[in-house]
Amino acid sequence: PVRVEVLENRSVGPTLGADSINSGVKSGLVGAALVAVFMLIYYGVLGLAADIAMGISLLLLMACMVLLKTTLTLPGIGGIILTIGMAVDGNILIYERMKEEYRSGKTTIAALDSGFRKALWVILDSNITTLIAAAVLFYFGAGPVRGFAVTLSLGVVTAMFGNLVVTRTLLHIMLSQRKNTAL
Repeated sequence: PVRVEVLENRSVGPTLGADSINSGVKSGLVGAALVAVFMLIYYGVLGLAADIAMGISLLLLMACMVLLKTTLTLPGIGGIILTIGMAVDGNILIYERMKEEYRSGKTTIAALDSGFRKALWVILDSNITTLIAAAVLFYFGAGPVRGFAVTLSLGVVTAMFGNLVVTRTLLHIMLSQRKNTAL
């Protein structure tokens, strides 16, 4: 047995947690805005569709969190920020496949369909792997780790919906009106 000697004693009030949550929300919003601007600059019309899909994914994530009555914590904010990256990652995979298909001589709509079809398995693979990791975190974790796992899982599901349904629908609408213009 070793004698414990108190060297310093500090008291932390509830405002510190609120400040941390506010800073986390602010950094998430700034990150989302920077990602949205990058997608618009780099992909143009395709980036606009990705940004709309990302926004819908985030709205669905927030709706799921409200429905499950989850509390917003710093790990939860981390899961939301990771969702932003995953939502855009799927779109980038799709867009790069679409560009390859378009360059090989396919029409815009054919390149769109082929790009989605060929990127589907890569998107499913990465998201299922993330869901497995989130399930392990939820099973073995406690408290904040479980909150992160729940937020991450919901984010992955909403991001996949955004990538595979919302983006595809938006691009079919946008690109069918532009008829064979370059991606």
